[in-house]
Amino acid sequence: MLEKLTGTFSNIIRTISGKSTITEKNIEDTVEEIKMALLEADVNLRVVRRFVNSTIEEAKGEKVLKSVNPGQQFVKIINDKMVAMLGDSKQDLHLKGPDTQSIILMLGLQGAGKTTAAHKLAARLKKEGRKPLLVACDLVRPAAVEQLCQLGQKIDVPVYKEDSKDAVKTAKNSISYARKNQIDTIIIDTAGRLQIDEEMMDELVKIKKATDPVEVLLVADSMTGQNAVDIAKSFDEQLGLTGVILTKFDSDARGGAALSLKSITGKPILFIGTGEKTEDFEIFHPERIASRILGMGDVVSLVEKAQETVDEEAALKLQKKMARNEFTLQDYLEQFQQVRKMGNMQSLMEMLPGMSGFDASQMDMSGMKKNEAIIQSMTYKERMNHLIIGPSRRKRIAKGSGTSVADVNKLLKQFEKTKLMMKKVSRNKGMQGRMMNQMGLDPSALGGMGGLGGGLPGNMDMSKLQELAKRFR
Repeated sequence: MLEKLTGTFSNIIRTISGKSTITEKNIEDTVEEIKMALLEADVNLRVVRRFVNSTIEEAKGEKVLKSVNPGQQFVKIINDKMVAMLGDSKQDLHLKGPDTQSIILMLGLQGAGKTTAAHKLAARLKKEGRKPLLVACDLVRPAAVEQLCQLGQKIDVPVYKEDSKDAVKTAKNSISYARKNQIDTIIIDTAGRLQIDEEMMDELVKIKKATDPVEVLLVADSMTGQNAVDIAKSFDEQLGLTGVILTKFDSDARGGAALSLKSITGKPILFIGTGEKTEDFEIFHPERIASRILGMGDVVSLVEKAQETVDEEAALKLQKKMARNEFTLQDYLEQFQQVRKMGNMQSLMEMLPGMSGFDASQMDMSGMKKNEAIIQSMTYKERMNHLIIGPSRRKRIAKGSGTSVADVNKLLKQFEKTKLMMKKVSRNKGMQGRMMNQMGLDPSALGGMGGLGGGLPGNMDMSKLQELAKRFR
């Protein structure tokens, strides 16, 4: 996410935060670097000027120049200004109670990712206890209705469609269908065009009038840069937007749209799409995104992700097994699978303080899949007791997993090292605390992550874990 901008800001923050004294020249030079970084990221010029002027004005005051920790004070000002630029605080959907229907109208140009965003939003709302319905009103793009049906089936959410070519009629009839089937949330996927035109706007205005939505959400492509801001302004003028969903936020290209949208349009960013999977859809927290951009990580989101995927009871059970030295290859396999459930590894690494420039490919995800295949080729007895895996068994396992005996040997050696490390850490609360502190985390977060059994360390190759630890020292 915005790797280039994050890299620049991380260097700036690292340099300025360690200074024991700050001069006006330091402030001006730093702000000039920030200005250039924002412009290169395609942030709106007016937004950049406002950010720069307010930062200089506040930073040159006595609060910074005469502070005991001027570097830290200056960093706090930069962080606060960034949060304000992104929207101050997260905004929630304004949905009605479950006994009343809430209609969400999805708008956007063709290719922005409306249909995908609609199904991701439906999946999130379903998880929160609502009963959503997807409505296929994109009757222009070939196979759009079929795509929505496939996505709806994937998340077990019904899709309302008609043979009619009248999108307004389809949208209106979906409300009656939802009422009969006790559905409380209707998400209408509308048609887009390659560019804004009168025909598209006319249809959208009619759909809005016929359905009276509580939320009118623009789905905008982060990669379009400043065009996303212009598109938002055009849609807002004619339809009155209530919020924005930014897709492809995991891309580094011209990501400054996120930093400009709220300031220019006044409309909050509600969600961001961070990948292709259904779960790659996050609530937009301005303070957390600002922290990530400044290279400070986003531990709160990381813990939340862990809590979503980790079974607390299973994690505590695993922690006890580790302490008793009963950790098995079956447990190891489950840990590999647990990490993959948490989502894109690159985005997870960005949530750790100081890891903004870390290339997740170094963690050898293909190696993790290979190790899964090796363990899955073992018998249950072998998984529960790796000591019985002699030369002949290793040959059979290698053949069954499509790997080599050397790969099997490497996994077993890695497993033994990990098992030993986990045993030491699980028995030593002081070591757990030091490990968390080195990572810039609150040791109490261990409980929220289900102990070390549910966290990242047990899932990494030992050499990668050691390499990672060095970066936090």
